[in-house]
Amino acid sequence: MKNLIRKISSRIARPLTLRYLSKERSYSAYGITLKIFPGVFHPGLFFSTKYLLSYLENFDLKNKSLLEPGAGSGLISFIAEKKGALVTASDWSADALAGLQVNRRALSSKIEIIKSDVLEQIQKQSFDFIVINPPYFPKKVTEEWQLAWNCGEDFEYFRKLFSRLSDFTHADSKVIMVLSEDCDIFTIRNLANENKWNLEERDRKHFWLERNFIFECRKS
Repeated sequence: MKNLIRKISSRIARPLTLRYLSKERSYSAYGITLKIFPGVFHPGLFFSTKYLLSYLENFDLKNKSLLEPGAGSGLISFIAEKKGALVTASDWSADALAGLQVNRRALSSKIEIIKSDVLEQIQKQSFDFIVINPPYFPKKVTEEWQLAWNCGEDFEYFRKLFSRLSDFTHADSKVIMVLSEDCDIFTIRNLANENKWNLEERDRKHFWLERNFIFECRKS
């Protein structure tokens, strides 16, 4: 019954969500206001971003280096900077990058913004924190807005992520990822294992009909 309700809800909500996301929006949370450009993942419509932010409350970010690959709206990056982190935000979407630039100026922020396909274009360096809210639907990306949702038919996003992750971590780095029960966690975990990473569950929480998980990626 739960799965049936979720399928029906998804069919109704999906077109309404895409229509809403087709226009520029403003979103206020945690004491800041962001412009959300069309096609960019909206942190107010979904649970994952706020769940990640609540989990990050467990850590002192002051003077810590933090990377958010696939930053989207940049909410996590801008909040982390408010907490004292030295932040690098990356994305591959031109719309997301334009939004990050606009919001950085509006907030007088100093986060570094990099255009990068996952980690491919980021120079090798170690970060204290890497915070990831990934696209996870195993579908081909045919339009730019799908970068926020689809990881590629063969999970290309995760293959790129785990193959290069070691280049950006040190022994004490925290690599934190949020995933939903809607995604293929089994395959994602196997791809991590192939690159000598383990996904260790740190927290789980129900949001309405959806269960979300916080994982820490640890070197095996």
